[in-house]
Amino acid sequence: MVFKRLLGAFGVGAPSVDTVLSVARVQPGQTLAGQVRLSGGDFDAEIEHVTLHLVARIEIEHGDGEHAGVREFFSVRVSGPFTLASGEQRALDFQIPVPWETPVSQIGGQPLRGMAVGVSTELAIAKAVDKGDLDMIAVEPLPSQLRVLQALLDLGFQFKSADLEAGHVYGVHQDLPFYQEIEFRPSPRYSGLVGELELTFIAGPHSLDVILEADKGAGRFSGDAIGRFQLSHDDALRTDWPAELDRWLSSLAQYGNAHYGHHGHHGHHGSGLGGAVAAGAAGFVGGMVVGEVLEEVFEGDEDEGGDW
Repeated sequence: MVFKRLLGAFGVGAPSVDTVLSVARVQPGQTLAGQVRLSGGDFDAEIEHVTLHLVARIEIEHGDGEHAGVREFFSVRVSGPFTLASGEQRALDFQIPVPWETPVSQIGGQPLRGMAVGVSTELAIAKAVDKGDLDMIAVEPLPSQLRVLQALLDLGFQFKSADLEAGHVYGVHQDLPFYQEIEFRPSPRYSGLVGELELTFIAGPHSLDVILEADKGAGRFSGDAIGRFQLSHDDALRTDWPAELDRWLSSLAQYGNAHYGHHGHHGHHGSGLGGAVAAGAAGFVGGMVVGEVLEEVFEGDEDEGGDW
């Protein structure tokens, strides 16, 4: 028995685990359900716990550049201690509440290039942890998020790539330790104003923050510009996004060099910023702001370790 347990620690004759999802597609705020199916090995195994983790691939900045890593961002313990007998088959039902800030990885059935979100199964046997089972999931946008994405496509923007950046968006309540950036190339209509447009969603049960960042050094527009929209999901569905986004983009030529400051001091330097452009649509909180933006608007945590 001691010999078999020793072999089990190296994966020989040890229990096996397979996680089966009831659905492979989910939206932020929904529940992901399924079963963890265990098959006993050649010996009785003392299972300490079975835990599921939502994981995502993120970009982490270090002194020597940017590196990709996998980050756990939500965990659910499916079971506490029990004995899995030799050859026993056991199924553990589970439900995982998907955080509202979970990044989008698929749109309209098409994978979002650069994104990877999955469920990792952790099986702890006598202090030996096995995280070998990983199941990818497709996270579709909320209807409110989809309206914004569709508006950009209607304005002629083309999807470029997406990634997750370690850190927090300045001035927005955020629970997860990273945020998603969805990058677009401008249509010819806006190519003289912006070279690239980055879109970030921070969703909650009752509200949606939409943050747009236009890159610097593009034509008539100098410096980065931020557009911030905060509204309820219902208001987001009622908003004429093509008109609102066109208004903001068109205003960059006029306000490209203006500062803004409805949010007080920004960044580590504490620079006071003044001036603003107000949003026209009802339901927006704080309006939208454009102008030259400090690098610290997106604050990174320096120590944080498909196509569409």
